[in-house]
Amino acid sequence: MGTVEARHCDRSADRLSAKNFRRLSGFVSSYSGIKMPPGKQTMLEGRLRRRLRSTGFASLDDYCTYLFDNDGLEVEAVALIDAVTTNKTDFFREPNHFEFLKQHALPALMRNGRTSLRLWSAACSVGAEPYTMAMILADFAESSGPLNYFVLATDLSTEVLASARKGIYPAAMLAPVPNDYIRRFVHRSNDPKSNLVRIAPALRSKVGFARLNLMDQTYSIGDPMHIVFCRNVLIYFDKPTQAKVLSRLCHCLAPGGYLFIGHSESITGFNLPVRTVANTIFQKI
Repeated sequence: MGTVEARHCDRSADRLSAKNFRRLSGFVSSYSGIKMPPGKQTMLEGRLRRRLRSTGFASLDDYCTYLFDNDGLEVEAVALIDAVTTNKTDFFREPNHFEFLKQHALPALMRNGRTSLRLWSAACSVGAEPYTMAMILADFAESSGPLNYFVLATDLSTEVLASARKGIYPAAMLAPVPNDYIRRFVHRSNDPKSNLVRIAPALRSKVGFARLNLMDQTYSIGDPMHIVFCRNVLIYFDKPTQAKVLSRLCHCLAPGGYLFIGHSESITGFNLPVRTVANTIFQKI
């Protein structure tokens, strides 16, 4: 990418100047909505050092010169955002959401005559959330009768999407998954020494992955969704950005559809066309 050859960086070259931190934090915020206050400078530097090694620039400030003075953002923006975004995820994270999905939301949708459901994991990371959703749907369909369903999984990071599409995980990561689900929906490696497992092909076929930036003015996701999970991402946005994102998410919901947000998040103070049905779970009016 750069014309600068890689060489050893001393610690002073491994820090951002105040000017370049402001430029980087401003770009990250405007592009992704993620707040990057001064207290996160050390974190940002740590994330970008890995990118520095990949691009061959001698220092973080050289990298910023390339980005902001030499039009490097035209080709580097996606990789830069990949480097700085946080992608924590677990199977069955905040499990009461999945219990509500199985015990309340899906039966209610079926009672209203739905035989085809569209679900959206709007910040899917490496795929644990959408595959958990698909497990719940597959299990529900076995007892409820014919049910077509599809889970759209989107994220800002191309790296995590590539990993999610493969559906390969350390076996320990599946610890929260019920044993019955593991037996039905997870394949173990033929190599007894391997600690990796893979989501079964039939379940993977029910999940589609695509890159989507929640900062976009419109979300190109096709027909309205019956279930939307957007959890533990709003906390990175300021209040005006949260309001805009939530409004767009609600626009994507079918009437009677459900919106799930993270347990540490809230819609208090926002004028949205939803009613509260459980803690951090809302139904479109």
